[in-house]
Amino acid sequence: MSLDQTAQIAAETATTGIAPLTIWSVTIALAIGSFLLRFVFIGFIGDRPLPEWLLRHLRYTAVAVLPALVAPLVVWPPATGGQPDLARLAAAAITIVVGWSTRNVLIAIFVGAATLYALLYLLG
Repeated sequence: MSLDQTAQIAAETATTGIAPLTIWSVTIALAIGSFLLRFVFIGFIGDRPLPEWLLRHLRYTAVAVLPALVAPLVVWPPATGGQPDLARLAAAAITIVVGWSTRNVLIAIFVGAATLYALLYLLG
């Protein structure tokens, strides 16, 4: 390994705090793990009918994903240093009410986003 390559690796490690080999190792391991998780369902049981109780539970997976992604951003928003604020809590509450009343995810998302931006503008 030349001196230039060593200096470049040292500079990359100093910038991120993680060696490039470590980053690539973790990335490849996660890719293999993700593939294996999908292959278990598609490759092994993809051609067989699933039991009714499992299908009933799988229906709620998509419904649970969006709130699981959004809830931490509402309760501990990075924009405020992790402190909850009125604009995000109110926008989340309005989004829930609109989603519940209209039964339309897209309308709820757009109304929630409009509410959030309007409250952020009005409250400073």
